[in-house]
Amino acid sequence: MIRKHSATLHGHRTSFSLEDEFWDELKTIAASRSMPLAALISEIDDHRSADSNLSSALRLHVLAWIKAGGRP
Repeated sequence: MIRKHSATLHGHRTSFSLEDEFWDELKTIAASRSMPLAALISEIDDHRSADSNLSSALRLHVLAWIKAGGRP
């Protein structure tokens, strides 16, 4: 199921929609890197291309993580 989530990125509130499975994987990635989930989301946001939306960037980050075998 797709759910709406909110985060504060660089002092501004934003929202994005993600399937539960992607949300769970983001939490796993953050935990494996010993960082807060908000920090991971901010990092992904900082590195996404200008023509990409945050929801897509988060999904692509999860996909890349999985393809890399769960390594940073």
